[in-house]
Amino acid sequence: LSGKLAPELLGAIAVAAYSYMALVPLIQPPIMRALTTETERKIRMVQLRTVSKREKILFPVVLLLLVALLLPDAAPLLGMFCFGNLMRESGVVERLSDTVQNGLINIVTIFLGLSVGAKLVADKFLQPQTLGILLLGVVAFGIGTAAGVLMAKLLNLCSKNKINPLIGSAGVSAVPMAARVSNKVGLESDPQNFLLMHAMGPNVAGVIGSAIAAGVMLKYVLAM
Repeated sequence: LSGKLAPELLGAIAVAAYSYMALVPLIQPPIMRALTTETERKIRMVQLRTVSKREKILFPVVLLLLVALLLPDAAPLLGMFCFGNLMRESGVVERLSDTVQNGLINIVTIFLGLSVGAKLVADKFLQPQTLGILLLGVVAFGIGTAAGVLMAKLLNLCSKNKINPLIGSAGVSAVPMAARVSNKVGLESDPQNFLLMHAMGPNVAGVIGSAIAAGVMLKYVLAM
């Protein structure tokens, strides 16, 4: 998104984004504790149902088709997500899936770091607007965390099976750190209450949602 709308800010935005990934355990817990009571943090959720292999295979296919038809700008990013998911869940390309999960991801990470680092020229990075980007990012991350917790509390008003509000904070695109933080804060209140797999749902939804939001912005901002 920043590569098309503001290429000169790509380096600063990338550094800010990765900084928030590392700072999730510091940013989220105070907000989560402030917006929930001890009783709410102890809510035990029902056991997750078993997902069939057919559902696992259909999910990335249907998701990609819908995004490609309704929001083509987000299709390349979500396409990579769906392709990797399909390779893993299909079970018919285990060698390729293993390569993608291990060797290839390490190579891509190295080149990503090099390409972002090449954008961090001192006269462009060491600017007041970089601090503004960092500040806006922290505020946005905090708002996303708070909104997720409050939405979970709102759903509890009309839901028969109670939702632990802590998993709402995992609805940001910091995978899997946000889900681990939700689980950790929950264990502090109840050492037997494991929320990790429950939190992975909103965590992955946050990734998909942020990619779709970026596609919406590209579609309408570039059209202006």
